[in-house]
Amino acid sequence: MVNPIKNVHGERLDFTFHPGAPGATQLAIIGHGVTGHKDRPFLVALAEGLRGAGIPVLRISWSGNAGSEGRFADCTISKEVADLGAVLDACAGYTVTYVGHSMGGAVGVLRASTDPRIRRLITLAGMVNTRAFAEHHFGALTPGRDLMWGKPGCVLSPAYMDDLCRIGSVVGQAAEIAVPWLLVHGNADTLVPLQDSRDALALARGPTELVELDGCDHIWEPGFIPRMVATVVAWCAKTEVAGAVRPALARRLAEAPEDTGIGERAIAATRRELAAKVDST
Repeated sequence: MVNPIKNVHGERLDFTFHPGAPGATQLAIIGHGVTGHKDRPFLVALAEGLRGAGIPVLRISWSGNAGSEGRFADCTISKEVADLGAVLDACAGYTVTYVGHSMGGAVGVLRASTDPRIRRLITLAGMVNTRAFAEHHFGALTPGRDLMWGKPGCVLSPAYMDDLCRIGSVVGQAAEIAVPWLLVHGNADTLVPLQDSRDALALARGPTELVELDGCDHIWEPGFIPRMVATVVAWCAKTEVAGAVRPALARRLAEAPEDTGIGERAIAATRRELAAKVDST
């Protein structure tokens, strides 16, 4: 991977690269949500799952978050859309699948609606109705003073609120998504409602699938991380775009029983196959 990656402001973006199968031409780029970072446990688990299926993965922290340069006060969806453009610039030559969680999902929709370098799109509990999110969660707070969900260092910024309200919703951009698109959302999500993903699904014009997880919250609890990982890995296998994941893997995952152990078993089986360099197709 190219190191370092810098955005248009010259700020270095922190990332972790997971190598996939030798010679793989696909790359999954994973972006986090608001007040998050690349090292959230469910994002690491997803990266390992995709790596085990042969797909290289790049986990990034947006500028102003965690180990990336920049100020948290400047973090907005619009700035992160530009950050993603800089990451895509640095990943030239790969066939890219972008995976965005929560606000990172809105970032992906906005970028993918205009940037053909994103060949597949995955949103995990993705934010769609940005103004409604801002008003519901932060409408009673004072920008520049109050903390977002009480998190130290995460002062609600005027720029963030203005940007969410200006965008209003990314449902219009969802109508421009023509690439394969997977949405995964829990019906017990109290942070970003399931209806956001349903709104996007209703307008997407490409091959789109929504997987609803019964009883699952915004961060894949209680105990839904393996199921989320398995869902994403299986979908990537059956929507192959340029190699790395073979049809044999898609068949094996499709035939596996749907329970919370599927992700771990499929990942382990794929690692063994890759290690032995077996091509059963």
